[in-house]
Amino acid sequence: MVCSPQIDPTLDYSETSMIVEIIRYQIDGERQAEFEQAYREAQRYLAKSQHCLEYELVRCVKIPNRYFLSIRWESADGHLKGFRRSSAFVEFAALVKPYFEQIDEMEHYEPTGINWSRAM
Repeated sequence: MVCSPQIDPTLDYSETSMIVEIIRYQIDGERQAEFEQAYREAQRYLAKSQHCLEYELVRCVKIPNRYFLSIRWESADGHLKGFRRSSAFVEFAALVKPYFEQIDEMEHYEPTGINWSRAM
């Protein structure tokens, strides 16, 4: 099941609150290397976007076909009306579109303010 963050007319995207886009994938073993390579190439389009603050793709240790992509956007508006309407998105989507059918979840989340990080 794919839930795609799209422009919802009932929400106010004029807010500048940072949001986190979460995308969960299940990728068959024989496609994992090509999936990771697609994101290695596609990441340059995320990095080019002034709306993208950071991103990380991780793989489950226990169940290696599960991937979790986290993208921090400066706002939902920046993601949906900025990046999604840019030429960078067209290039990004072309690289990762072959894996859209393997998406289990794609949603926006808002930070709770409960976090901590140790410098690495």
